[in-house]
Amino acid sequence: MRFLIRIIVIAAVSFGLAHVLRGIHIDTFWTAIVFAAVLAILNIFIKPLIILLTLPVTILTLGLFLFIVNALVVLLASKFVHGISIDSFGWALLFSLILSFVGSILERELERERRPLL
Repeated sequence: MRFLIRIIVIAAVSFGLAHVLRGIHIDTFWTAIVFAAVLAILNIFIKPLIILLTLPVTILTLGLFLFIVNALVVLLASKFVHGISIDSFGWALLFSLILSFVGSILERELERERRPLL
């Protein structure tokens, strides 16, 4: 259930950002849902491999290179889904930063719901 909530929220944020950011184009909300699902799958399977391969650079930059990795994963997801286009790497970086921020807030709120009241 948490996975579905996360997909729908990320899709809604993505669709909203497409209307705010000039460099992000998403045709329909359904496209945004498919994009969010593909992004989740890539984050599960591909992103850990990229992080492992770029570990020395990530260590040298004190973790800041992970923002670049996130942007690359977003660009890769956009290549798999028809109906979404990202104009440049800079737009992908900004888009991924906002999605990461929203995802962090969402995880915190979902975790808060799971904890029993003391």
